[in-house]
Amino acid sequence: MRNTRTGGGRGRRAAALTTSVLTASALLLTGCSSDSDGDSDASDSDGKITLKVADYGQFGYKEAGLFEKYQQLHPNIEVKEETTANEQDYYPKLLQQLNTGSGLGDVVGVEVARIKEVVDTQADKFTDLKDSIDVSQWLDWKAKQATTKDGAVIGAGTDIGPMSLCYRRDLFEKAGLPTDRAEVAKKVAGGWEDYIKLGEQYKAKAPDGTFFMDSASAMFNGVVSSSEKQYYDADGKPIYKDSPAVQKGWDLAADAAEKKLSQGLPQFQDPWKAALRKGSVATVVCPAWMSLQIENYSGEEFKGKWDITSAPGDTAANWGGSFLTVPKSGKHVKEATELVKWLTAPEQQAAVFKAVGVFPSNQGAYELPDVKNGKLPYFNDAPVGQLYAEEAKSIPVAVLGPKDGVIKDSISTQINNMEQRGTDPDKAWDAASEAIDKAIG
Repeated sequence: MRNTRTGGGRGRRAAALTTSVLTASALLLTGCSSDSDGDSDASDSDGKITLKVADYGQFGYKEAGLFEKYQQLHPNIEVKEETTANEQDYYPKLLQQLNTGSGLGDVVGVEVARIKEVVDTQADKFTDLKDSIDVSQWLDWKAKQATTKDGAVIGAGTDIGPMSLCYRRDLFEKAGLPTDRAEVAKKVAGGWEDYIKLGEQYKAKAPDGTFFMDSASAMFNGVVSSSEKQYYDADGKPIYKDSPAVQKGWDLAADAAEKKLSQGLPQFQDPWKAALRKGSVATVVCPAWMSLQIENYSGEEFKGKWDITSAPGDTAANWGGSFLTVPKSGKHVKEATELVKWLTAPEQQAAVFKAVGVFPSNQGAYELPDVKNGKLPYFNDAPVGQLYAEEAKSIPVAVLGPKDGVIKDSISTQINNMEQRGTDPDKAWDAASEAIDKAIG
């Protein structure tokens, strides 16, 4: 999947899926093809059209064999994927290409933490897809994220990140906690406050060298993601300083840091990966794509010892997701639009779920066998297809802002400082606010 992503990070790697069972394989999230600044469109002398798909990390199309299949269905078209490993490197380059009108792909990926800024400031440079794709197929909140005020739809949804909780069954048992996923769900049914209480119970009898959670900043993202109002209001005004969701998430993170319930590891960095390999983390806040990261870095030693249950509380949440867009400047806009329509159709999104495990945003995929019956053997055969489909349909329509990613990253940095350095929560909040205000103006 996409490499470390803005707004809390996000990784993706390949997985293998049978009709009913999802298993992860060993492709790392950062392995990608070369990047290029070449012309965005080309036609060979024999009339064959080349379409460049520019994206980041791992969208799963190559792993699912979709580019090859599309070329078989359209012999006059060759699809070339040009991937940047890290989205944080990819996005500034995309903005530069949009401003200069040079080097753009025929199809361009956009991360959810960036889509609001693109919709508000760059929409006139993208093709309106509303007459080409059936917007009603997508989850309503997903479609709205890529829709302009005048109704243009500039992006077709790829994946989403419905929330769950990943936990180590063996460590829970040693700490005297329930291991059955239904029983664990009951323990956190009251919300993230219950998650903290469960952490205190774990700490009281925790196996030596283990911690209840990997990162309080991950919990913060989970808390904020379950709210409609997060960092901006509907008028585009930053409200993070007064946002009830942000304040709640911050207070819970500060509480977790003070009680030393977290190992204080920024996700996706080497110490975090090492902790998973060592087996020192008992729980991880799990958007749909996170389970594959855990499997990748935990390894065969912990197969069957991890499990997945519902996220704390009764409010659904989403963390992550992307879109495919078609720049107007391309020489083959019609063909690029058709490719986007095909790649984001239910059957193709189900194929990507089967190949790399990322969850579809197209609701039509939810009843297809590869999604509906999807299970993760590594996680004790957790029925993730059903779990995430139920969660996805009740996720609130979040108000997005142009600098959501910057705000999340700044806050996460200071949460890490509270965990690792013992920074006073008030001083940490002041530092986060100063950094955010400087960045967003």
